[in-house]
Amino acid sequence: MRRADRSFDPLKAYVRAVIAFGAACCAVVFVLDGASLERLLTLEVALFAACALIGELFPLKVVTRGVEGEVSTSTTFAFATLLSAGPACALVVLVGASFVADGLRRKPPTKLLFNGCQYAVTVSAAAVVLALLTGVPRFDGAFHFTPGDLPGILAAAGAFFLVNSALVAVVIALVQGLRVGRYLIEDSLFQVSTGGLMLGLAPMVALAADFSLPSVALLFLPLLAVHRGGREAIEKEHQALHDALTGLPNRVLFRERVEHAVRSGRNAAVMLIDLDHFKEINDTLGHHAGDLLLEEVSQRLRGALEGKDTVARLGGDEFGVLLPGVGADEANVVADRLLARLREAFATEGLTLEVDASIGIACAPAHGKAVEQLIQRADIAMYAAKEGGRGHVLFEAALDRYSPRRLSLAGSLRAAIGNGEVVLFYQPKAELTTGRIVGVEALARWQHPRLGLIGPSEFVPIAEQTGLIGPLTEHVLEAALGQVREWNGLGHDLTVAVNLSARSFLDAQLAVEIPRLLDRCGVAARQLELEITESMLMTDPARAEATLTRLGAIGLGLSVDDFGTGYSSLANLKNLPVHWIKIDQSFVIDMPHDPSDAAIVRSTIELAHNLGLRVVAEGVESHEAWERLAELGCDLAQGFYVSRPLPADALTRLLADRAARAPEAPRPLRVVRPSSLSA
Repeated sequence: MRRADRSFDPLKAYVRAVIAFGAACCAVVFVLDGASLERLLTLEVALFAACALIGELFPLKVVTRGVEGEVSTSTTFAFATLLSAGPACALVVLVGASFVADGLRRKPPTKLLFNGCQYAVTVSAAAVVLALLTGVPRFDGAFHFTPGDLPGILAAAGAFFLVNSALVAVVIALVQGLRVGRYLIEDSLFQVSTGGLMLGLAPMVALAADFSLPSVALLFLPLLAVHRGGREAIEKEHQALHDALTGLPNRVLFRERVEHAVRSGRNAAVMLIDLDHFKEINDTLGHHAGDLLLEEVSQRLRGALEGKDTVARLGGDEFGVLLPGVGADEANVVADRLLARLREAFATEGLTLEVDASIGIACAPAHGKAVEQLIQRADIAMYAAKEGGRGHVLFEAALDRYSPRRLSLAGSLRAAIGNGEVVLFYQPKAELTTGRIVGVEALARWQHPRLGLIGPSEFVPIAEQTGLIGPLTEHVLEAALGQVREWNGLGHDLTVAVNLSARSFLDAQLAVEIPRLLDRCGVAARQLELEITESMLMTDPARAEATLTRLGAIGLGLSVDDFGTGYSSLANLKNLPVHWIKIDQSFVIDMPHDPSDAAIVRSTIELAHNLGLRVVAEGVESHEAWERLAELGCDLAQGFYVSRPLPADALTRLLADRAARAPEAPRPLRVVRPSSLSA
């Protein structure tokens, strides 16, 4: 068992109390009304007993508040028996039908006894009210009750309804961790419209039997209509709340159950599970194989959880799990168990497949008391698990420390682009042979009026998520080309490099817009370079080659940024129309002191030159690194040793200062790296 044993279990104590009290009620009723048991042999009571048994065997299934339940017509005939033959016969009819039906379904003995005994308590309570207010059942006339008995009958039906509903509600509330009073209030409309309606038919059933026993059959028509209509309604409701492929609860039902768990005030854990590399399986083997895999995954998840837990398919290859009454430590244990089950090999259409998953966990109330908040934080933790390859991650505040800030930035980014708050800093690139600055890299910064200078790593992802990456890219390109035009006017012939995001790189419209910008700004295509990351090229090499070919046809330079940090090699680049590679600073910074880094840099430069590519070294921060790169034949250097990123006017002054003296290697600078200005 997942949960530790407790010294006192309120659910078990309650069930035992109901069983004991129900048994006592049976004893009292049989002592006081045992003589009426002979009426069980009458055709009227026998018919009611048969109908009650059919009602228990074929209940009307319903879904209320996200939980499947049943409404039985047996209570109609049991209450009719109470009106026609007395409490002892009613007990035998209803409790007997319950025992037979539960026995055929092979329910555990405790459930069988509880269901029967809660009916015994219910019938006894109704019998007491009926005896106090009426003389029913009456055996001295043609009918078992008179019009004057109707108020008392209604009161007895109310007692039957309230006691039966309350006894069941306490069990459901204890199982789901809800407050009994709140559950009764929230469920009252449903109970009145179902259980109350069934009891309301009982006096008519009794009257019809008194008038003519065969006339009871006429009442079967509305009961059958209710039953059939209910079955159709439950099928539609089930379809609306469950996934068609796996049969699991869908996102709507999952959210409802999370809400119920949160509102109970008890601990609960929410998990989001995303299958790793499922798209590759789908694309390779087809959607049919993917569907079979998802079905098997759902079965394994269900098999690894307890009955009170919920596993749902939220869409695609994403699943949700709700663990009511569970804290963080237990949730981590369950996550380990789920991962172990998912990592076992799958056999699909004769193939053996291995699947991994990433799980994010958020716990209530520690990580939130609202459904949206919990699901969002579980999602954040899941992506942290995926990015870090950690299997499962429990949410912590550090993972979402920018969340409110991101919302604020997302709301104001569009205006910031239009208002010119997104400004460019420029970091020079110098020839290692002469020290002459021949180009710059344009680095976007957001000069926020309240938050200060914000780096691209924070606002570019927001632009991609909000659909603003196109306007942002156009703004950066236009500003960079406009600045190149100014430098051209001052006699500085420089190239400007602009980083492209993945979405901008794959945007076919980019190859149309760039020539227009070049014409508008009056800048030659050779003075513009576009930088793309190594990972962007390797994600879809064929598409990347087509995109690079279109861009290269314009006449601009193409550079692979952060080379060495991804999974490509120079051999992969030989067929791509690129002109430059930029060695990542992680290899360059420690190159003077780390033989391994020095060997990587040397090999990269030699192979690049053999393939006709030129090389830029990033992260050059010392004279030793500059000298070593010059010895290795590297073409250009970029880093704090040359200059930190500067605003356009500051860089213009630097260019003028360099032009006033003979070209030479840059003088060593003592630089403190400000995080907001890092390249």
